Amino acid sequence: MTTLTIRRLAVPKRPRRRTTVLGVIALAVGLIAVHIWAIRETDVSISALVSGWSGIVSFLQSALPPDLSWSTVVQPGIEACLVTLAIGLVGTTFSIPFSVLLAVLGARTTSRNPFVYQAARGIMSFLRAVPDIVFALIFVTAVGLGPFAGVLAIILHNTGVMAKLWSEAMEEIDDGPIEALRVAGASSTQIAAHVVLPTVVPQFVGLLLYRLDVNVRSSLVLGLVGAGGIGFLINQSISLFRFDEMMTYILMVLILVVAVDLLSGAVRKRLNA
Repeated sequence: MTTLTIRRLAVPKRPRRRTTVLGVIALAVGLIAVHIWAIRETDVSISALVSGWSGIVSFLQSALPPDLSWSTVVQPGIEACLVTLAIGLVGTTFSIPFSVLLAVLGARTTSRNPFVYQAARGIMSFLRAVPDIVFALIFVTAVGLGPFAGVLAIILHNTGVMAKLWSEAMEEIDDGPIEALRVAGASSTQIAAHVVLPTVVPQFVGLLLYRLDVNVRSSLVLGLVGAGGIGFLINQSISLFRFDEMMTYILMVLILVVAVDLLSGAVRKRLNA
């Protein structure tokens, strides 16, 4: 009877890149040089900050205590906060169908045509590259001052961002069911509808809630360029040097952002449970 001897083979070690001392020194020198250039270009000056400390103190003295007049400050501020929330909510919701379409066309798992794939990725990159405040300035000249310009700006910018995030989530799923449907002759639309989209619904919802949180805060900035909401009141109070009113509006913004963050966090926790 022959006895078989089983030899355990050693697992080959992962090859390591040899990092030379000169390479580390060159990298460190390069990083230092880049940061020195960046500091010079941005006019970073500790002395200017120290000398301007009196201006900061004067500003705080003007801003504190905040103006809590109900009819002239608090009530209009609450109404403007609701408008800011509405801009972020409507802009996020209306961007969903465009984001889904771009994500399906710009994901390798659902898009077979290279031209369509590259075109979708190009549109995503363009919408993400242009800041929402630039879109707001464009739409203010087109539709006038008010929240509608902010909604349109959020829709365009958020479409590019969400489509990018969702397409990446679609590309990370298991390829097994997709390949099985392709072998069976299923089209890209059928694959997206029956496999890809149902699989990534939890990721979609989580990313959507994250973007809603971001868009509500972006709506504040859009108000500074005439898109309505609490940002418009903050800009107005700064122009009139009413820093006590501005402080009240900032506190309202803080409460609004915290409330939206807690709400979205609770919904994400419920989905993951």
